[in-house]
Amino acid sequence: MHKRARARRGQGPLLREEILRAAEALLAETGTEESLTLRAVAERAGVSTPSVYLHFADKEALVEAVCLRVWDELGRLFAACGDPDPLLALGRCGRAYARFALDHPVQYRVLMMRPPAGGGVPRAAAACFGHMVDAVAACVRTGVLRGDPETLALGMWSAVHGCVSLFLAQPSFPWPGDREALVDHIVRVAGFGTALAGRLPRELPPSAELAGELDDLATRLAARTQPARAEPARAEPARAEPARAEPGRARPGAIPPD
Repeated sequence: MHKRARARRGQGPLLREEILRAAEALLAETGTEESLTLRAVAERAGVSTPSVYLHFADKEALVEAVCLRVWDELGRLFAACGDPDPLLALGRCGRAYARFALDHPVQYRVLMMRPPAGGGVPRAAAACFGHMVDAVAACVRTGVLRGDPETLALGMWSAVHGCVSLFLAQPSFPWPGDREALVDHIVRVAGFGTALAGRLPRELPPSAELAGELDDLATRLAARTQPARAEPARAEPARAEPARAEPGRARPGAIPPD
């Protein structure tokens, strides 16, 4: 093991950063948080195990700190999903959330798929929920969604989180080959379903009648989004060409030569 020089007074934050980088490298190499023992991280960083304890109380604290290093990326992804239409922006946010989770499976599993070691709302969950509420609130302000933004966000967040959690927890399940298409389907169901649910009465008609009403709605929406068909050009009536005079014969109405 390469021994690191003893840190001078005031360089504690630098040592903490080196420990986190070493832990992050181990996590990338092994693909599991089980490899992040304090001894293994200390050896990779070139420090003693007690030096790690100076910055992290236990393994759980170290693992959480390492996984949180990628969490700022989720905020940047949401910020890049802007669109003049808030419902389209919300859909992009849902897809970005799913891609982030699948691109960082260990971090997502650690921070979002197991109970937190301490009490209170974990920082990662609070950040995810905050991003989702902001996107939903924009839809409520324009009227495309109706209801409390936090309640609506919880429902849609649950749908997307459930999708990616199943991907990560059940990798051997015979999922469709195109996972992006399944994520897109879940996002559309969550978004459009929420928009429709906010307008439905408590008592609905029988299923057969409801199906007809929904079909009519789909037909009207499809007609509005299809480009207008250009009318076929009308053929102009053929114009008669003037008769050509034969050689030696004057045309009708022509002035005879002197």
